[in-house]
Amino acid sequence: MSLAGRSLSTLCDLTSDELTSIIDLAARVKKAPKEFADALKQKTLAMIFQKPSLRTRVSFETGMTQMGGHAIYLAPTDISLGKRETTEDIAIVVSRYADLIMARVFGHDIIEEMAAHATVPVINGLSDYAHPCQMLADLQTVQERKGTLKGLKFVYSGDGNNVAHSIMFGGALMGMHVVIVTPPGYEPNEKALAKSREMAAKTGATVNVTNDLAAAAQGADVLYTDVWASMGQEDDAERRRQFFMPYQVNMGILQKAKADCVFLHCLPAHYDEEVTYDVSRTPNSAIFDQAENRMHAQKALMLKLAGAA
Repeated sequence: MSLAGRSLSTLCDLTSDELTSIIDLAARVKKAPKEFADALKQKTLAMIFQKPSLRTRVSFETGMTQMGGHAIYLAPTDISLGKRETTEDIAIVVSRYADLIMARVFGHDIIEEMAAHATVPVINGLSDYAHPCQMLADLQTVQERKGTLKGLKFVYSGDGNNVAHSIMFGGALMGMHVVIVTPPGYEPNEKALAKSREMAAKTGATVNVTNDLAAAAQGADVLYTDVWASMGQEDDAERRRQFFMPYQVNMGILQKAKADCVFLHCLPAHYDEEVTYDVSRTPNSAIFDQAENRMHAQKALMLKLAGAA
């Protein structure tokens, strides 16, 4: 299934079959990396960062290298998006040099503007609205553990943020039953919720939002959490702790889920805040497989968008 020349702003850009094809390819890439050792030979990925990241940079750069390509890291000080030069001009110019662009930014409008003006595929490495590459790795990890995705109960506890949005979109596309659990006032974006439910109606999935973690965790196949204050929200972190502490994933919550429940966290983790350390080290925890799969899933995505698979 060809995705050549396409960009990925959110998982809404994909059909269920297209998303499945990426996850399937990610499994192949992980199992037999040597098959793809020259797949992106002489191709260049430009990596534009407004926000620093361990996993995003290392996974994309290593993945590109393993496939015979080259990645260029452009730090926040190298490109002041929209300040020193317009996003439109940056997208046009970088397209003349690179075969793929990955951008990790604050405003989602930057991703949309870059994709509109670039003449090569643009990948959303993270924006304040969506984190599609993370969800690709999440789905690959659950598939590895469970052998299937359709029909699973996927419970997320935390802020209704970009990760929550991507869980809703990805779960809807794959026929999962997603439950987003947040403190009152921290629910997901209403438009994102409406879009995910529209997508879910086509696959038999459900997307629900609640403020009751104990009830939601009952019979969960997947439990997921994220930090309570994302990058850029540090000044609000202490106030958020007061609201979010009842939404911590601890052993009591894990025990309400199925015995073979998969615990996920996109990392970095603040132990004993959103998750207790003991939960992160149980056999249920797949957080480090999940982190590794960022590379495999993104390799599959780059292969698809570059027309090499």
